[in-house]
Amino acid sequence: QVQLVESGGGLVQPGGSLRLSCAASGSMVSFYLMGWYRQAPGKQRELVATISPGGTTNYADSVKGRFTISRDNAKTTVYLQMNSLQYEDTAVYYCRATRVRNDYWGQGTQVTVSS
Repeated sequence: QVQLVESGGGLVQPGGSLRLSCAASGSMVSFYLMGWYRQAPGKQRELVATISPGGTTNYADSVKGRFTISRDNAKTTVYLQMNSLQYEDTAVYYCRATRVRNDYWGQGTQVTVSS
């Protein structure tokens, strides 16, 4: 069992920055593929970025060059640094941990980009 707790969301102006954190606890969490997903009102949940246990990263085209995913040395916390935020980045952001048949989600944190 893996538990995920997101934090760091909030209200930010266009062009601003936020850093989201996902604290992961549980068995063998360092071996999980970790990811950030988001869901805007009326839209499907979509991939934002992932990071493998070995540190390989993957990004949605819409956030490349603006967002950076990383994890700490203990691999129990995953971060999403979001720069140059745009109105379209407004969504609930979810942390996800997957490994083989195991798939866990956090409760989500709201990010609102507004002037």
